[in-house]
Amino acid sequence: MAFTVRAEDFRFAEELSAGVSGKRVLISGAGKDGGLGQAFALAAGLNGAASVGVHFHASYADGFDLVKELRDRGVNAFPVQADVTNFGDLWATRSYVIDQMGGLPPNLLICNSGLTEKGYAFGRALKEIAGEAIAMRRARVRQHFIDALGESRLVLDTKIDGFLAMTHLWAGEAVYHKEPLQLVYVSSRQAIDPGVSVPGYAISNWAVLQIPGVLAVNLGRDAALVRTACILLPFVRTGMTGEYASNPKVFGRWQPRMLETHEAAKAMAQLLAQPADQIDRGLFELLVEGAAGAIDVTWRRVFLDVRAEPLAWSAAGSLRF
Repeated sequence: MAFTVRAEDFRFAEELSAGVSGKRVLISGAGKDGGLGQAFALAAGLNGAASVGVHFHASYADGFDLVKELRDRGVNAFPVQADVTNFGDLWATRSYVIDQMGGLPPNLLICNSGLTEKGYAFGRALKEIAGEAIAMRRARVRQHFIDALGESRLVLDTKIDGFLAMTHLWAGEAVYHKEPLQLVYVSSRQAIDPGVSVPGYAISNWAVLQIPGVLAVNLGRDAALVRTACILLPFVRTGMTGEYASNPKVFGRWQPRMLETHEAAKAMAQLLAQPADQIDRGLFELLVEGAAGAIDVTWRRVFLDVRAEPLAWSAAGSLRF
């Protein structure tokens, strides 16, 4: 069990609390100590949220420590354990969460759960080992193939299936209760600028960017009840990225230094403090610029513009049926 961050780092100025103050907040993937989900839970709880649901799956020990820390500071926090890829498991949390929130569903849901791979050379053959027998190489390559894609599948399942399930569950409850809901999907800059070695991570984070549009179409006349936004984060120092913290060749591609979790949470609070209709269905990329000792952190809106061009050879030889 662990709680190693400085909680006071997550208490922000009053103007940044508008997006969470009085809200019933549920954060998926919030259990891991030093993680982004933990940071978002602390930022919500210490800046006026009415209640904070701390979701976790395997990180239950850290998750309970976070709940205790929040409760000790007067926050109405409660734990939620579920595997977001096990839909029956997730559904079983529904009544409990609503009960803990005073009979109403969340009105701010942050979909944060996710994993990444250790890294592998996607699409490239393993290097040969001098003197290795062909049968041994065949076995080694096969096992690498299975292990690498097994990791990627878990990443894809957690991010895509998990976010879809959380959306389907809580958007449905918002419509049923006629209670407005704000959904925030945590994605990555690698969704639009893929890094090496983590194909499942890059692909799953790109897929997340499609959820707001699909949801709006499916909700139809009820779409106004559910507002959505995706955030594309750069490198933040967490358990998943700590091994790269001293390697600027990795994170230096985008930023002069890694963000700390309280800095990322503060940037999130700034975004949520904006009028909901101004960030609805937007994709927002967080930029870290300047020098390592004096960085500027700003948001910019990203547009995935689809461009279509006619093909001369197809127009000239159109098929008529």
